[in-house]
Amino acid sequence: MRCTLMTTLGLVVFAGTAMAQPSLPVTFRARTVASPEGASIFVRSGGSGPAVVLLHGYAETSDSWGPLATALAKSYTVVVPDLRGIGRSSRPAGGYDKKTQAADIRAVVTALGYDRTSVVSHDIGIMVAYAYAARYPGKVERLVVMDAPLPGVGPWDDIVRHPALWHFSVRGPDAERLVRGRERIYLDRIWNAFTGDPGKPDQATRAYYAAQYARPGAMRAGFAQFAAFSQDAEDNRVFQRAKLTMPVLAIGGEKSFGAIQAVVMRSVATDVREAVVPGAGHWLMEERPAATVALIEGFLMDQTPPGAAAVRPVDERRVTPNEFKFSEGGGPGTGTSGVSGIRTVVLKGDPDRAGLYTIMLQVPAHTRIAPHDHQDDRVATVIAGTWFLGYGAAFDATELKALPPGSFYTEPANRTHFAETREEPVIIQITGIGPSSTWYVDPATDPRRGPR
Repeated sequence: MRCTLMTTLGLVVFAGTAMAQPSLPVTFRARTVASPEGASIFVRSGGSGPAVVLLHGYAETSDSWGPLATALAKSYTVVVPDLRGIGRSSRPAGGYDKKTQAADIRAVVTALGYDRTSVVSHDIGIMVAYAYAARYPGKVERLVVMDAPLPGVGPWDDIVRHPALWHFSVRGPDAERLVRGRERIYLDRIWNAFTGDPGKPDQATRAYYAAQYARPGAMRAGFAQFAAFSQDAEDNRVFQRAKLTMPVLAIGGEKSFGAIQAVVMRSVATDVREAVVPGAGHWLMEERPAATVALIEGFLMDQTPPGAAAVRPVDERRVTPNEFKFSEGGGPGTGTSGVSGIRTVVLKGDPDRAGLYTIMLQVPAHTRIAPHDHQDDRVATVIAGTWFLGYGAAFDATELKALPPGSFYTEPANRTHFAETREEPVIIQITGIGPSSTWYVDPATDPRRGPR
C-alpha cells in the first residue's frame, strides 16, 4: 500500500458523456429489502442468467459498478445493493460489522428469488463478501475480491499501520463535526491517495459521491464501517478456521495492492487465482474499467472445477539455485542497505512498491554494514556463507552473532541493526512488505552519500 497502497474499466460506459455521474443501466429495477438485522437495503437488478452480486466499497456507492453491470447484464442477472449505511440504504445505529452485513446481503439475494450466486467485491465490499462466503459457503459459486485487506487476516497488522490508512481511525462525533460541510475535502484526500491516475475518479464522479456522503447521517455510518474492524477481525479469525473452497479471483491494482491481494486471500481460501491490473491504483472501475471487466468476465465464464490446476496463479515460480540471476552493476538498489558491491535478485514483488516482496542478496567478503533500519518489517534466512548480525544503534563487534547457512533472523520495522561478512561471501534471502527504505543512524556512514 502506498499513498500508492493498503486497509479498491477503457472507457466508462455511462449514459451521457465521459464526465457524467456514475450510474447503473436505466433498465435495472430498484426496490428496498428489509434485512432481519434491522436495515433497509436499497438494491437494483437487471439482466438475465445466473445471478452475480456486486458489493461496492467506501467513498463510493453501488453506482460505481456501472461499467461491470452493463457488461455482465448481457449474460447474467446482476444484483447491485448499497451497503448498510451507504447510498440509499438505511443508516441504523449499529450492525456495521461485516458478519451482520453479510446477513443483509443474504436477505437481498433471497428476497429477489435467488439462492446460489457469484459475488464480486471491491474495497470494504470484499470484507462483506468474505463474511458472506464464510457464513454461507454453499451459496457462493465464485468470488471476486479487489484491492483491499481483510481485518485480522494475513498481513493486516502491518497494512493498517501504513500512514495512508489514517482514515481507518477517524470516527466519532468530533470527526463528524469536522467533516460536516467538508465531505468533498475529506473524500478527495482518500481518492487522491489511492489513485494511480490523478484524473480519476473524475470531477463529476467525485461531486456525485461527495453529495451522497453529505446526506444526513451518511458520514456517521461511513465511519462506523471502520469502527467495526476490531469486531470484524475477531469474526474473521473464527471464519478462517475453515478455508473457502469456491474459486476466488484476487485482483489488485499494480500501483495499489497488486499481488498482495492474492497473498491475503490464500490465508482464507484454497483455490485462489491472481490478477494485477497494470497501471491501476485502487479505483479499478474508474481507472481501468475495460481491463478489470475483462478479468472478471473471464473468471465468471471459466468452468474449471474448484481446485483444478488449469488456471495457475501468475505469481507461481520455481527457481533452482543455478537459475538465480543476480544484478550486474547499476548501483545498489532497495534492500542492499545502499552498499556498493551487494548484488541482488528480486524473487517476488517489488521492494520499492506496496506489497509483499522477496529478494536475495549476495554480499561480498569483508563487507561491513553500519547501524541502520528499514521502515518495513522483514524476515531473513541465510542461504550460503556465515553472516554476522547484531542489533543496536552503534556497531559493537561483541554483539554480533554468527549465523551459518540455514539460520533465520528478523529485521523488525524501524529497529536498528548492523552486520558484516568475514572471509567468505554470503547469500541472504529477505522477505518484507514494501515499500522498503533504509535509514542510517549516522548519516556519515551511509554509503549512498558517496565520497566527501
